[in-house]
Amino acid sequence: MRIRHRVLLALTAACGLAVTPTVASATPSTGVHGEILGQVTFGDKDYVLRKITVDPGGSTGWHFHDGVLYAAVAGGTLSHYRSDCSVDGIYQTGNTLIEPSGSDHVHIGNNSQTTPLVLLVVYVNPTGSPLSEDAAAPNCQLPG
Repeated sequence: MRIRHRVLLALTAACGLAVTPTVASATPSTGVHGEILGQVTFGDKDYVLRKITVDPGGSTGWHFHDGVLYAAVAGGTLSHYRSDCSVDGIYQTGNTLIEPSGSDHVHIGNNSQTTPLVLLVVYVNPTGSPLSEDAAAPNCQLPG
């Protein structure tokens, strides 16, 4: 409950900031569109609020984050996989998730549904860090 409160607080704080469109940077992503809704820096941290839409059949590509990511599923279903290709969560509209930082947390998100997946994401990154870092595909096969 405390984590959910922090996510909502960060989302609320970032909502009032400038709007700047961008494209998702993880490669090889397919059908992923991102839009920065707000960004602010406090101390040595960047707080970025971003809306990410993943088309049906789309994927984020294998990647990791330099900071912690807090996400809420605003629409659709996210299938989330660890670097050993095991499912670490199926998140539906209204669900929240946290992605820890570091190259030891490589993951991929897929939309295997027929409707778009919409995520509202707060990145808490070291100042100047990219939103995501590309990672090589692991030596395993995703289910399905």
